[in-house]
Amino acid sequence: MRVFVTGATGFIGSAIVPELINAGHKVLGLARSDAGAKSLAAAGAEVHRGSLEDLDSLRSGAAAADGVIHTAFIHDFSNYAPAAEKDQRAIETLGTALAGSRRPFVVTSGTLLVQRQGELATEEDGPVSNFPRKSEDAAESLAARGVNVLAMRLPPSVHGDGDHGFVPRLISIAREKGVSAYVGDGTNRWPAVHRLDAAPLYRLVLEKGSAGAKYHAVGDEGVPFRDIAAAIGRQLNVPVVSKSPDEAAAHFSWLSHFVAIDCPASSALTQQRLGWHPVHTALIPDLDRGRYFETEERTHAAPSHR
Repeated sequence: MRVFVTGATGFIGSAIVPELINAGHKVLGLARSDAGAKSLAAAGAEVHRGSLEDLDSLRSGAAAADGVIHTAFIHDFSNYAPAAEKDQRAIETLGTALAGSRRPFVVTSGTLLVQRQGELATEEDGPVSNFPRKSEDAAESLAARGVNVLAMRLPPSVHGDGDHGFVPRLISIAREKGVSAYVGDGTNRWPAVHRLDAAPLYRLVLEKGSAGAKYHAVGDEGVPFRDIAAAIGRQLNVPVVSKSPDEAAAHFSWLSHFVAIDCPASSALTQQRLGWHPVHTALIPDLDRGRYFETEERTHAAPSHR
């Protein structure tokens, strides 16, 4: 299969590309820059120049492929609404190019707020009505038009070497403030997955997924946020403290919208249906390895997924 991958040089996409190639697929990777094009070529992929905002490049890339995996996103969670709107337009453009065929289209979404707080989110749950989820809205619209679209939901932490998402931002805040914090009693839970477990699941969804289905790339169903803060505190040798909800906004800035969410998620149905099982390091042992604290200064700028 010739697969068009958006976000092919990103944290997750750069793991998906070799996964596909090693399984015998050909990859057409979207690249915005010369450096991105060079890294894709070195990985054995064909380069397709363009960007998430260049809809013509997305349209032509999808038209030239037997399937599409969409991981690209403008990672500015402090200005989420415009980024989500651009993602929606990109998904609609890619899907339109695939209309009238059974070519698979894997769209990336997230597990955050799929279910009410504190309830375990499953693949069969839809998002709570008051939270905008443009990617899944666009995917469902395409499915209604006969596009073979599948949703891949990522947890708030997709971790591993090179991560530049939420956890590195938490580490940066702890460095700046001199304390590693959680909100309230810190028992709220975040699901997580290692990027090297997420990559093969993207391939399996592309190859075997059922049209219109949703899949969860979840390794840890729910890591107590207090445990994340404690792991950061151990590595930085700073106090681990509780912040009240009122104090959280000043301490965490825009990240305060996420740090108190209790959003456990299951991948039981995904594992059963596709035979996928996460085997790589869980989040807390990954933090305890210390690599995050060697590279954090260079990689904390932007979250890696919605």
